[in-house]
Amino acid sequence: MSKATFPKDFLWGGATAAYQCEGAWKEDGKGFAVTDLLTAGTREIPRIFTPEEKENTYYPAKQAIDHYHHYKEDIALFAEMGFKVYRMSISWVRIFPNGDDEIPNQKGLEFYHKIFQECKKYGIEPLVTISHHDVPLALALKQDGWLSRKTISAFVNYCETIFKEYKDEVKYWIVFNEINMMTSYFGDIYTGGILSNGTTHLDIAHASEEALSADKMKKRFKALHHQFVACAKVVEIGHKINEQFKIGSMVAADAHYPYSCNPVNVIAAQKSMRRIWYCADVMVRGEYSYVADSYLMDQGICLTDLDITVEDKAILQAGTIDFLALSYYTSGCHAVDEVHETTAGNFSLGVANPYLKKSDWGWVFDPQGLRWMLNELYGRYNIPLFIAENGLGAVDEIGEDGKIHDPYRMQYLDNHVSAMREALEDGVNLMGYTWWGPIDLISASTGEMKKRYGFIYVDRDNEGNGSLKRIRKDSFYRYQEIIKTNGACVK
Repeated sequence: MSKATFPKDFLWGGATAAYQCEGAWKEDGKGFAVTDLLTAGTREIPRIFTPEEKENTYYPAKQAIDHYHHYKEDIALFAEMGFKVYRMSISWVRIFPNGDDEIPNQKGLEFYHKIFQECKKYGIEPLVTISHHDVPLALALKQDGWLSRKTISAFVNYCETIFKEYKDEVKYWIVFNEINMMTSYFGDIYTGGILSNGTTHLDIAHASEEALSADKMKKRFKALHHQFVACAKVVEIGHKINEQFKIGSMVAADAHYPYSCNPVNVIAAQKSMRRIWYCADVMVRGEYSYVADSYLMDQGICLTDLDITVEDKAILQAGTIDFLALSYYTSGCHAVDEVHETTAGNFSLGVANPYLKKSDWGWVFDPQGLRWMLNELYGRYNIPLFIAENGLGAVDEIGEDGKIHDPYRMQYLDNHVSAMREALEDGVNLMGYTWWGPIDLISASTGEMKKRYGFIYVDRDNEGNGSLKRIRKDSFYRYQEIIKTNGACVK
């Protein structure tokens, strides 16, 4: 393959999540998701979950960037960049306000029809994430979210509803966003709705020993098993509704290296990859692999604690995914022989790499790690891969000329596009790439607007002030050129 060539049908685009961009959190019959009730935070101040709305408290999801009322303008801007695909999520509680209602909310269904119609107008293919950090609050309060098997049937009903509703408008689906987030303590809120664990303060980089106790980890892994079963059921149902559906699921897949060639560090880095393999093995291969036992033992639990039934095993085998989606942002090193400075990411990533620079939020820049990760995943699973998230959160300022100059984002983008091309040359089957947050939105980890990912600036600050005006950044035009040339403009 020529170094200047991506596949002709490569899906270039961008990715958002409903609770980080839509706003309109009580409008047109929508219910509350657990993440709707997360307060704003910063890198130093954790976000706080409140089980009910508190007066005089700022919840970033309440309005977010008001995509609910600006979707036509936003999708037109995506089309101007040349998007082939728009990865977005359907809000479960916009369709079923309590998660398990008998009938769906018609206004919620209509809203996503409008989104898909707008995409079709511009020739943009929707890629729909079915569950992206939006466990219904009602199910969390009533049955501890995904810890209950009852949530499986509620979720399957939700999926079957949207599959039938949008079967002629959507081809590509991702069942769960970053499903391996459930292995960490903040998964209680973001992905599990496990309120009995008592998690309220979310500091992604730090967790107390009490938060990681065996009892609490057991709940998380039981909930995760229920998500695996639900995912498999959904895949099988989706293929029956429309055999043309391509249904995947997603892992957070940051790279893990040994800090040195000391064998103990090499083994530590290898073991850290089990957070990915544990989940992807089940979804791709249809069964728990040999890594499951040792991985669970390190959490103080065992496979028998998960109450896996014979029926569950059959369901997992029957509902394997069509493609594996991943997020990739950064990398980390592992050193057990001495103490070093740590680094940040979607998970705690261990020791900072002395060869790499960091963002303002402590995430290291490592495009070569993307190539490495794509090879690791494709070598293990041999199914198509999709980069569903990759991007740079940074502070952007409007210049004296009224424009936003963000050469750092353009450099990050170019470097990762180059790494993708190298992975394609290695022989990796890569379907597409959706930059995370093509338009500024609420940061999941901190709730900030200051941490901006977009090619499109949104006039909104950390306190929720601003006109919501959209402004093209310099990176908007760079991504436009990359898509137009199918990556050939990147050296």
